[in-house]
Amino acid sequence: MTIRPLIILPDPVLRQASRPVERVDAALKSLADDMLATMYDAPGIGLAAIQVGEPLRLLVIDVAKEDEEKTPRVYLNPEILAQSDAVNVYEEGCLSIPDYYAEVERPAEVTVRYLGLDGKLHEEKADGILATCLQHEIDHLNGVLFIDHISKLKRDMVVKKFTKAAARKTTA
Repeated sequence: MTIRPLIILPDPVLRQASRPVERVDAALKSLADDMLATMYDAPGIGLAAIQVGEPLRLLVIDVAKEDEEKTPRVYLNPEILAQSDAVNVYEEGCLSIPDYYAEVERPAEVTVRYLGLDGKLHEEKADGILATCLQHEIDHLNGVLFIDHISKLKRDMVVKKFTKAAARKTTA
């Protein structure tokens, strides 16, 4: 397993829509393993393939608490089939927008269909932090960031901050 470099805002790669996974093979399983290693190292609870520069509809999640056993999950071509009218608000962060957090309102429950590493279709109903994490990561697959769910003023400030930081890195 290799820890891969993360794509950081304002990199335009983060705005790309990812293409569907066409087959489950050793290379895909290796990418999923690398993504889990990268996510755990960061540390984070979710990671989309686009965040490591791979525009594939693949995401990994582990919402186990620090004192709990790891429960890694891999979702290929995930899609939200249904969502509740009820909402939850969680403070979200993103490995591609380090050290920035904001409260985001999302549906409290979702039903997701996805392909597993076993090559079979699965359906899962999720609530709580798992529902929020699934929505956050599926957004990534569509080129959407969690800051797109906050006010334009706050979003513009965050983008400006990260754009300046990226410019300083290239001139340093």
